[in-house]
Amino acid sequence: MPDYTDDLRLAHVLADAADAATMARFRALDLKVETKPDLTPVSEADKEAEELIRGQLARARPRDAVLGEEYGSEGGGPRRWIVDPIDGTKNYVRGVPVWATLIALVVRGEQGDEGVVGVVSAPALGRRWWAAKGAGAYTGRSLSSASRIRVSQVGRLEDASFGYSSLTGWDELGRLDGFLHLSRTCWRTRGYGDFWPYMMVAEGSVDICAEPELSLWDMAANDVIVREAGGRFTSLEGVAGPFGGNAAASNGLLHEELLGYLGGA
Repeated sequence: MPDYTDDLRLAHVLADAADAATMARFRALDLKVETKPDLTPVSEADKEAEELIRGQLARARPRDAVLGEEYGSEGGGPRRWIVDPIDGTKNYVRGVPVWATLIALVVRGEQGDEGVVGVVSAPALGRRWWAAKGAGAYTGRSLSSASRIRVSQVGRLEDASFGYSSLTGWDELGRLDGFLHLSRTCWRTRGYGDFWPYMMVAEGSVDICAEPELSLWDMAANDVIVREAGGRFTSLEGVAGPFGGNAAASNGLLHEELLGYLGGA
């Protein structure tokens, strides 16, 4: 199995640079915010963080491709870095601390593309999570100060905690009834939003989560971390990985039931 330790270390360096840039402008009274064509906000911090990451990748991994939320795709080849400079920009611009920089490495193999490195850094929460293929998933301040994380062993939906972002989008997919039925079946439901419920699935404090419409940069890092923590990450149709335009993540034990409620089984 290939060793992705050096790539993981680089991803931490990239996250450190992004954290410095985003925290410097968090809750700044003169923060500049624009509206993108899809009517979602983008701040100057989003752009600066992605520019910093792209610049360091250009120096450290010049042959690798990059896909980022703010500046699109660049380069080609079997290795591609996937970057979301601020996942949770709406929270960021309102001063809510639930946002993170998401960095992943996807490689092309005989079976198709696969995420092999993922880092999720949430500096306003003082949290970071990471994983590399075959090496497990961890949380902590740094590579040298970390605790391994694992998914829960909850095996019944009636005992499960269900995390999601919002109700938006479920009705458009014709899956709102299933979403509401699942919510009523589970022991607890909470709209934590964005990256956070996936990290809680990986840590074992939440058992299932799902979102109806996402981009690759929203999912790639989460996918690696959830899988290396022992869970499953698929589309709502059950296709493994972060490439299906939506997401279902679980401890593995509840995954088929989760897909059944949300129309993917």
